Amino acid sequence: MNHDQILSEVIRSNNSTIVLIVLDGVGDIRNKDYNYKTPLEYAKTPNLDKLTAESVVGRIYPVSYGITPGSGPGHVGLFGYDPMDITIGRGVLETVGLGLELKDKDVAARCNFATINDQGIITDRRAGRIPTEKTVELCNILRTVKEIDGVEIIIEPGKGHRFVVIFRSKDKEIGSSINDTDPQSEGKSPLVAKGQNKPSEFLASVVNKFVKQGLDLLKNESPANSFLTRGFSSKPDLLSMREKYSLESAAIATYPMYRGIASLLGMKLLPAPTSIKGLFETYVQNRQKYDFFFIHVKGTDQAGEDGDFEAKVDCIEKVDKALPILLENRPDVIAITGDHSSPCGMRTHSFHPVPLLINSSFSGRDDATRFHENACNNGGLGFFQSKYLMSLLLANAKRLNKFGA
Repeated sequence: MNHDQILSEVIRSNNSTIVLIVLDGVGDIRNKDYNYKTPLEYAKTPNLDKLTAESVVGRIYPVSYGITPGSGPGHVGLFGYDPMDITIGRGVLETVGLGLELKDKDVAARCNFATINDQGIITDRRAGRIPTEKTVELCNILRTVKEIDGVEIIIEPGKGHRFVVIFRSKDKEIGSSINDTDPQSEGKSPLVAKGQNKPSEFLASVVNKFVKQGLDLLKNESPANSFLTRGFSSKPDLLSMREKYSLESAAIATYPMYRGIASLLGMKLLPAPTSIKGLFETYVQNRQKYDFFFIHVKGTDQAGEDGDFEAKVDCIEKVDKALPILLENRPDVIAITGDHSSPCGMRTHSFHPVPLLINSSFSGRDDATRFHENACNNGGLGFFQSKYLMSLLLANAKRLNKFGA
């Protein structure tokens, strides 16, 4: 009998409430330019310090030792689904998060507007993080490409420099086993899409034609004169949070990708303001309606990927300043963690374990008085894989019966 089988036998319902706050990419490593501290160490966090002193802390591996997770696997693990067994493509997550309907045979891709030079070399993978309003304009230009080789092309703007493309075919089988055209770094040319099987080879040829036509349409635009495709995927079949945990769940997240993950797991998508204060206020307004709340904060990850230590500190301090809104309307269980680490010095996701805090009437407390990586190294929770986090949260909420006689 495995962990999930045991869990399904001991799940029970009650009136407790669980809040999981995900500071995206919050994990970091010590920076010599800031007194050898991480952003969590450097930030002034009096409210978080007080909560930490009443809690138990540790660190989690989003996937496994040494594995750097994407945002999809990072979140899947937090919700108790094994990211080594379940793959949810980034294209699907972004698409569903925008509220678009995906049919069973559709293939979705997440795209970034980008900047290339006259030699076809990428100089900015995010086109200077153009505003959403500009992305809407550019998507309207690309929408003039409606169909290629019998495959319908559906384009929808996302947030910032991101947009999604749905490929839909009535007559021909299309596959999602296609590589990203994003080489993941500047100074390189976009990659050519290639399929790993016949249906994917066919769609890859369509993708390459779409990219070629798109580049011609955008050639006079600046800075977004190109785009990169990522995360080709089709809709998976997953148990909902209600089916898996008997939880009525809600997501408070602004970015489509994370709303997409939540939607696929059956969470109610609540309208969420862009401010951190607004995220917590949305919880307060809805706290009597749901058992589980997922609150997502994006700024920590964006700062990490930009290599902006001070912006990451600022985001952490904004979370701390807004935290009393949650604490004055305290749920039975509070967890604070990240989906992965994004060290400022690396400017990308990394393999480093992520700090974790759990607070409840039954969590106990350890010797930590501040919430940061080094303190969490010695915490009572130790180090473990994130797929076990939901079990701990359910146990702290007294939602698990005893196993065995």
